[in-house]
Amino acid sequence: MENDNIVYVGRKNTMAYVMAVMMQMNQGNTEVTIKARGKSISRACDVSEITKNKFMNKIKTDNIRIYTEEIQNENNEPLKLSSIEILMKKIE
Repeated sequence: MENDNIVYVGRKNTMAYVMAVMMQMNQGNTEVTIKARGKSISRACDVSEITKNKFMNKIKTDNIRIYTEEIQNENNEPLKLSSIEILMKKIE
């Protein structure tokens, strides 16, 4: 999968990310990955469910990956951050 098929969820309105997922699917992609870290994880779950249940009934949640990333903060100290990847696929 290329990076074109990834929607990074952050602080914007949930519907902005729902529209991004729908645009990716409508451009001919058969799968889209929704990624989020930290406090945005719940918003990524909302994006997945809203897209699937309200707008596109021909997609499914294919895989969910939950993991911890270790990054550096401003003081170069290690910081552990929860992350999620939700793989959405078109149903043929």
